[in-house]
Amino acid sequence: MSTEIATESFSERLYRVVRPVWEQCHAHPFLIGLRDGTLEPERFVFYMKQDYVYLIDYAKMFALGSLKARDLETMGIFAELLHSTLNVEMELHRRYAERLGIGREELEKTEPGPTTIAYTKYMLEAAQQGSLAEVVAALLPCMWSYREIGTTFAAYEGALDHPLYRDWILMYSSKEFGELTDWTVALMDKLAERLPERELARLEELFIVTSKFEYMFWDMAYRQEEWPL
Repeated sequence: MSTEIATESFSERLYRVVRPVWEQCHAHPFLIGLRDGTLEPERFVFYMKQDYVYLIDYAKMFALGSLKARDLETMGIFAELLHSTLNVEMELHRRYAERLGIGREELEKTEPGPTTIAYTKYMLEAAQQGSLAEVVAALLPCMWSYREIGTTFAAYEGALDHPLYRDWILMYSSKEFGELTDWTVALMDKLAERLPERELARLEELFIVTSKFEYMFWDMAYRQEEWPL
């Protein structure tokens, strides 16, 4: 009789180690208010403007992924992710801005806050200097945690009834967003195969730090953090 020892995938390892951070994100008053429909609109406006300028740099992560990919299929999907970010996800922000009386020019002139700059520069530095695996490890928490938030909120009673926050929840709980997230998670596992532990530890570090930046981004939006001077 043979016995099989179940081993966790690298993505399962990442999810396990980062779970306490993500749980704190879910418990943050910004996300609780977004889910319940009680979040003050001015906090949401602040978030949308900061997230818009964040996504400009986040899109560059997909461009770097395409650059570092070694096969046409991976290059193509990263190009699809780049297109989706620039023309679908950011379009949601533009539509929200229009509804809230914010012109596109004002939206694009948003000054990034300290947390936004720290987060994006950390990701881009890791991506520019590192391997494709490091690119994926750094960008994955944003996609993966948003998918988890979106699907959780979509299943919450009454969450989709809110006239302002409904479209945000539908975006991140959509089948299309979920499929792109699943592909990126699977790529993370593929790239991690047969890597030595020291390299896996580096990928885990990137994943944890960017997950912590996700928490800081929600907190920044809730506090409407500005530069001190």
